[in-house]
Amino acid sequence: MLTALAERLSVVAVVSGRPAAYLSRQLPAAHGVVLAGLYGLERVVNGQVVESDEARRWRPAVSEVADQAAREAPGGVLVERKGSSVALHVRTAPEYAGWVERFAEAAAARTGLVSHPGRMSVELRPPGGGDKGSVVEELGAPLRRVAYIGDDSGDLPAFAALARLRAGGCTTLAVAVDSEEAPPELLTAADVVVYGPADVLEALRTLLP
Repeated sequence: MLTALAERLSVVAVVSGRPAAYLSRQLPAAHGVVLAGLYGLERVVNGQVVESDEARRWRPAVSEVADQAAREAPGGVLVERKGSSVALHVRTAPEYAGWVERFAEAAAARTGLVSHPGRMSVELRPPGGGDKGSVVEELGAPLRRVAYIGDDSGDLPAFAALARLRAGGCTTLAVAVDSEEAPPELLTAADVVVYGPADVLEALRTLLP
């Protein structure tokens, strides 16, 4: 589907909090699709992951926090090392959400990393390293029409980027994916709400001739 869209549209991109290497493994056949990982800190270029200078500079701090979290996190808290960021997940141990928030706040104050809440998680990543909105604004700036589909609080900056593009004369569409974990503020900010992956696929299919 993504490849077919890339053949028809000026730009098709997957903008994710996952590492770019993960995107490359999951979408090996998505030819012509921009793969932006770690909120724009990484891109896949000619099949290779390219890190931003900002990501490389902050790797030691990220590694330090990840090591500490691995030592101290209560059982059930998943420490996800992403290279240029680290995420602490509490989906299997929601009773430790408070611990994760306090840990992330202390780690951010000590290292200068920035804490970002997500779906049953908190992620620590470099300051000024961009977000999904910065990628959307960069890719969308030369276009007349831009649509974005998201399902998490990390997609709110992308919706905000659409608003800025719209203020500049671009036609935009913000699509939120509803679920049991969808943040209410994302649904409120959306122009259209769809329900689950099947509806997302159908929405993408409408863009094809």
